[in-house]
Amino acid sequence: MAGLKYSRQRESIKEFLMTRRDHPTADVVYDNMKIIYPNISLGTVYRNLSLLSDIGEIRKLSNFGGADHFDGNTEPHSHFMCTECGCVQDLETDGFDDLIHHAGRNFTGRITGCNVRFFGLCEDCLKQSEE
Repeated sequence: MAGLKYSRQRESIKEFLMTRRDHPTADVVYDNMKIIYPNISLGTVYRNLSLLSDIGEIRKLSNFGGADHFDGNTEPHSHFMCTECGCVQDLETDGFDDLIHHAGRNFTGRITGCNVRFFGLCEDCLKQSEE
């Protein structure tokens, strides 16, 4: 975070997200930060999440049908959202070179990456629907 004044709260938010694989919402981040910083405000959490996202330290996952989710993993990867319970999970893939190549066949510009989202039922919801 070059050029930014150091903030313990911002660093704690980033560290919290780095330990999670469930892509929490701002409210979940706030609830967990309140344990460490009882006087932290929800506005402070939102501002820090926005800043961390803007500078590329975390990923903001929007348009998953509700509140934004946040991901501490900034490496290229896809996401899966369960249409039943709403959980958001990392989806490991081998890459999207073929998809990018296919998409670029009828495009005169240059595609440099993609952001793919998958939807369906997570393992837990699938098991419940089979019972």
